[in-house]
Amino acid sequence: MRRTLQWVRGFFGTSTKKSQPATTSQLGHADKETSDPVFLAVDEVSGSLQEGLLSWLLNVEPHQLEKTDERTSAIVAQLESRISSGKLEELPRQPLILPKLLQALSKENSDRRELVSIILKDPALTNRVLQVANSPFFRSGDQHIESVDQAVFLLGHRGIRNVVSASIMQPMLAARDNAEALFSERVWQWGMTCARSAEAVAISKGVDSGAHFLLGLLPALSYITLRREVQRLYKDRCNREEVPPSLFRAVFSQFDWATARLVAQKWSLPSSFQASLPATTRPTPMQYSTPLRDGIMLGTREVLRHVNHPTLTEEELRQVLLLEEPQFDRIRGAIAGMLEKEASPA
Repeated sequence: MRRTLQWVRGFFGTSTKKSQPATTSQLGHADKETSDPVFLAVDEVSGSLQEGLLSWLLNVEPHQLEKTDERTSAIVAQLESRISSGKLEELPRQPLILPKLLQALSKENSDRRELVSIILKDPALTNRVLQVANSPFFRSGDQHIESVDQAVFLLGHRGIRNVVSASIMQPMLAARDNAEALFSERVWQWGMTCARSAEAVAISKGVDSGAHFLLGLLPALSYITLRREVQRLYKDRCNREEVPPSLFRAVFSQFDWATARLVAQKWSLPSSFQASLPATTRPTPMQYSTPLRDGIMLGTREVLRHVNHPTLTEEELRQVLLLEEPQFDRIRGAIAGMLEKEASPA
């Protein structure tokens, strides 16, 4: 693992911690460092993956994430205050249909007709369900899904539960204008890949895969929420539209999970769902690997590899995931295949 730590530091040339501005409370960051080599290795791998992810999402060179801005500390502090008080202006509201759907989907033996009826009462949701069900993230084979009833039949209880979760999230991740278009498109691809990856890891561990699929989408929702909040704050404070990439980096790396937890609380997600979210931004030495974290790390690496962005090798990733070799090969192969289908013309 010490060798792993060395290559991770070398991958981006320096530790990711050096340029991140500090805030007063750090919203749950560990108060003191640990010397546990496994913890340090995972911490570094996660940070390195995030650096590659951010340069791709923001469409900038890695060195642009390092440039400092004198307004960063003030805006980070203001944002921290908003998150602590639960008053993010851009925080998405709970979808009105979510409680009823969660109740219906929580029943393993729920009536298919009941579920179809709930979806069909919302025409916009119906259209999104069919769109997502026919996407490469879910569709297998050449058969086109033409109705919600058919989607429920073909995808099964677990499959339709995840399709509905993605369909509810989709409009919140959609671009509001041209300036958001590329970021929105990429964050959706990343979010869906991480969600399917977290679901697959959860299945291999024998835990609730549906919960992990939904939770795997929350970081993507956090990123676009934080992007909009920072855009608003920066414009108000600086009277400028173009936010420095380093400010986005500082905000994403410090407040991603805090924002995800805030969404989960405001949406009143089941306590079992919320319990799977990291209690802090950095895990403790004894909790450095969970199905959610492993799924997001594996999904992030596969997205970056798929778009030919510099990232970890397969062997390097294996060293920090708690997956048996056959599990790793099966999940990685499935995620890679899904991304290849998405890139292929219809």
